This record gives sequence, C-alpha cells and structure tokens, in this order.
Amino acid sequence: MGYRWVILFIAWLSFLLSFIDRLTWANVAVPAGASLGLPIAALGIFVTAFYAGYVASNAIGGIISDRIGGRTTLGMSMLALGLATIAFSFTASIAFGLVVQGLMGLAAGADYACCIKLIVAWFDRTSRGRAMGILMMASSLGVTATNAVVPSLAAAIGWQGVYRVLGSATIAVGGLAFLLLRDRPPGATQAVRPVLSLRPLLRNRNLWLLGLTGFAALWGTWGFAFWANALMVKGRGLSDVEAGFIVSLAGIAAIIGKPAIGLLSDWSGGRGKWLTFATFVLFAVMLTVFGRLTGKAAFELAAPFVGLGAFLYSPLLAAMVAETSGPVLAGSAAGILGAFWQLGSVIVPVVVGAVFQSTGSFQAAFATLAAGPVVAAICILFVREDPRSRPEPPN
Repeated sequence: MGYRWVILFIAWLSFLLSFIDRLTWANVAVPAGASLGLPIAALGIFVTAFYAGYVASNAIGGIISDRIGGRTTLGMSMLALGLATIAFSFTASIAFGLVVQGLMGLAAGADYACCIKLIVAWFDRTSRGRAMGILMMASSLGVTATNAVVPSLAAAIGWQGVYRVLGSATIAVGGLAFLLLRDRPPGATQAVRPVLSLRPLLRNRNLWLLGLTGFAALWGTWGFAFWANALMVKGRGLSDVEAGFIVSLAGIAAIIGKPAIGLLSDWSGGRGKWLTFATFVLFAVMLTVFGRLTGKAAFELAAPFVGLGAFLYSPLLAAMVAETSGPVLAGSAAGILGAFWQLGSVIVPVVVGAVFQSTGSFQAAFATLAAGPVVAAICILFVREDPRSRPEPPN
C-alpha cells in the first residue's frame, strides 16, 4: 500500500496547481483590471466567470470519475486547464477574458471530485482523515504561494507572463497524472461501474445538510481569498505586496492545521462534526474582528486565526461526504455537493464588491463574509454522524 502516497502526492499536486491558477487573479486584479478598464466593483466578474464554469462541470466531472475512473478524468482536466490558463494571458478585452475564465472553470471542475474518489479508493476510514487533510492542504498552500510569489513575479514578467508560466506547469502535472495515477490498489474491488443510480444520494438527509453547510462555508472562505487583498489595498491603504503577505499568513496557518485536524478526526474514529462546528465559530468571529482592524501589524496578527477558521473545516467536510456516500458513489457525491458549494464562490465576489462599492465600508464587507460561517455553524448542528446514514451501493 506504499503506492497510495504516490497517488496522494499526484492528487495533491494537481489540486495545488488548480488552486494557484484560479487564485492568481486576486493578486493581479488591480493592475490587470486597470489595463482592461475595469472599475473596482467589477474586479470580481472574472472570478464569477471562472466559478460559473467550475460549478457547471463539478457535478459532471464527479459522475464521470465514477464511470471511467479518477486517473483519466483528472489527467484530462489538468491538461485542459493548462491550455486555458495560457490562453487567458492573451486577454485584451473583457469579453475574451470572461469566456476564457469560464473555460478555465470548466476544465478545472473535475479536480475536487477526482481527488476525493482516489483517496476513498486508496485510504480506509482509519487513515482517510489525514489523507484528506494533506490533500486539502493544497488549497491553503495555493493561497500562500499565490500571495507570496505572484505579486513579485507579476512585477518582473507582467501578469500575462504569470499565466503562461502557470499554464505550462499545469500541463506538466496533467501528464504526470496520466503516467502515475492508478484508480485503485491492485486486487481491490472494482469501484467504477458503467451504470450508476444517484437516487441513494438524493434521498440522503445528511448530504443535503452537508450541501448547505459547504455552500455557506465557502461563501466566507473564497470571499476572503478573492477580496481580502483588494479590500486592504483600497480600504486600508496597504500596498499589493503587504496585502499579499498578510493573506499568505492565513494560508500558512491552514497548511499546518489541516493535516493536524485530519489526524484528530482519525483519532476520534472519523467523527468530525464538533471539530467542524468549532472551526466555523472561529471563522465567523475572526472575520468580524478582521473587519474592524486598521493597521498592518494588527492584520498580520489576526490573519493566521482567520486562516484556521477559513480552511480547517474542508478535510472534515470532505471526509464526512465520503463516509456518507460510500466508495462507489464517492466521486458523484463530491462533485454534486462541490458544485452546490461553489455557488457560494460564484455569488460572493459580486455581492462583496457591491457592498464595498455602495458603502465604502471595510467593516461591512467583512460582515458580509462572516454571514457565511454563521449559517454553516447552524447547519452542521443538524448533521447526524451515524454510519447507518450511508446509502448502500446500487446493485
């Protein structure tokens, strides 16, 4: 079973590049938006275009991964994302940029479900929490790496050059996925079936509740990831590099915390409900506090705690979805719920931009973000951690 760590590494690397590709706009939005003639309130429209495509392909990608396997689906996804990322570097108009960002989202949409599918196949319940924690660490590292590197890289080679470098790296990772990934361990029971019924998922109460929980949670997480830089620059007068460093601190905290909380979940027998609830409470409180801060030092002190709240719940939710759905429908469940969760990411950039544009209030923008984890904390209370809630695999 040592090869499972190779599987996890390739899945992790794919997830990392996918996140860096999508988060880069948050760091180049101000200079790139100026070159394209975008007002501050419209900087979020490219994010919305990406996530519109991402949501559209998320559920489909999950279902496809259950039918043809995670290896093929993930490899194709990364190759297409790399090509679309390079294409975005040639954006010269808003319309072209919107179309290409939508294509980037469509290409990236299968990544989450494929990675969950592979982990469920290669890791059992006693080790799945830490595997999910390591996988989800990629999103936090993506935030950190993007905010730490992209502003300086863009200053050196231009925002177009950044997208060309990232697109080439993404294509290379797609090639590795085809070469090294395997859908399941040798001798394992086949978990890919030509005909699948989704009715067991649709009838499952826990999955509906987890869908609402993830939607609200991602409202706060990706609203913060995409708007924190611009809000600190426009609302508090920080430089692009200073704001990027502050947001990278949030990612660093999550990089450390995600594997740790996954391990805690394994030690508790895979039951992460109350750990998840605690992260939502922390997240809501820290977003509210962050919105009241003014100085650079205060932002640097608060950012790691925001990062813990913003990202630590993700491996716990992923493990809860996988445990509820079972291995045969793991990709479909992750994809369908992931698509619904990402609706929060589609809506929140526009909403926060409108709030800040109309009020000019840094505090109001962060209060809007904090509403997400408040709702998530309420929803998770109604989830039942009962192994009998898992639907039986279809015959």
